Amino acid sequence: MAAFAIVMMVCLVLIHGGQCKGLFNAAEALHKAKDAENGDVGPDVKAFNVLDYGAKPDGKTDSSINFRRTFEAACNFHGDAMMVIPEGEFLMGPVLFSGPCSNPSLLIIQVNGIVKAQSNMAYYRGGGDDDTDWITFQAIDGLIVSGRGTFHGQGSQVWGFNDCARKSNCVRLPATLKFIKVTDAIIRGIKSIDPKGFHIMISMSRNFRIFSVDLQAPGDSPNTDGIHMSKSDLVKISKTVIATGDDCVSMIHGSTNISIKKVICGPGHGFSIGSLGHYDDEADVSGIIVKNCSLRETDNGVRIKTYKTDSPSKASGIIFQDLIMTRVRNPIIIDQEYGNTKYSQPSKVRISDVHYINIRGTSASKVAVDLLCSASNPCQGIHLDNVNLQYAGPPNDDMPFSSNCRNARVAYHGYQSPPPCR
Repeated sequence: MAAFAIVMMVCLVLIHGGQCKGLFNAAEALHKAKDAENGDVGPDVKAFNVLDYGAKPDGKTDSSINFRRTFEAACNFHGDAMMVIPEGEFLMGPVLFSGPCSNPSLLIIQVNGIVKAQSNMAYYRGGGDDDTDWITFQAIDGLIVSGRGTFHGQGSQVWGFNDCARKSNCVRLPATLKFIKVTDAIIRGIKSIDPKGFHIMISMSRNFRIFSVDLQAPGDSPNTDGIHMSKSDLVKISKTVIATGDDCVSMIHGSTNISIKKVICGPGHGFSIGSLGHYDDEADVSGIIVKNCSLRETDNGVRIKTYKTDSPSKASGIIFQDLIMTRVRNPIIIDQEYGNTKYSQPSKVRISDVHYINIRGTSASKVAVDLLCSASNPCQGIHLDNVNLQYAGPPNDDMPFSSNCRNARVAYHGYQSPPPCR
């Protein structure tokens, strides 16, 4: 009773006369997301169909303003609401879906059509550097994006403009789906193809569930991270397939309490924490678990990477467990000299309490465990427990199958292949 009273008082203070969504129930929200995919949401949910607001499912007519008007009508409705993107092909430029919304429960976005991005970069005013991504959800408390539909970024037409391989201060290309200041969200069932930049980007958000999504791009598509997050807490990703040209999942500064389970990764660059130490006053990274996942022919397996800068922060409480790797180039790697080798100072990022448990499969390189830590901040509390990797690279490589460790304090438990560092 006391807890209920506190919730109601908070609602009265924050909502200013609106309706309170109450405490987030993840199980109920996931069930609702599944129902939304099939349209089984019940008569109490009012549907707002983009067709009724003038959107054209012909794949040629720009429907950006029609999508925005549909969202605004659903968001401002003082009742349960669902924005409907039906079957058909819709062309759309950059759109901002901004709250706060007036719905008493989670706002539903049902996606069963194909939404294609405008390919001309003139629509995006220079890309993500000025916050112009493709579809942005902002300042929403309670959101479901669910369905059998597809977001097609038409990235192949603009990847040639990506110069991040040559410039460290490059402007990233627009993400397909960006969530900023969004809480209590479920993303389920949707597919993303060929984004210009990231498939999904999450920032300054809390309590996210990403479930059964399919993210696809060629292995050589530049900077097409599957799910990229920063300054976000309580993000859970499960039963998802990611095949892309960069990190399958990347977690940079301020990522805390992140769970990644039953994810299939490859091609791509694996699961990455970092790059860290890139900005001043970065928030710490902690509470990361990657478990029951598989990686196939990825450039990296599980990686922690930091720049050699004087920006201090911490990365701790990290678990990589029960992972299967198939011909992964760098299965286990800590790289605290990432990217900017021209700088002489060691990284100020402190890495500690990292556990690698039951990692098995094959490595495409002779150095399967590579722990390159900072000279001024050596890695502390690194644990390798039952690592069983076998070499499956070129047969004419005479180098021994090995581990490499520098400035790392490592404890070994159980079976170890490659052999432990000396």
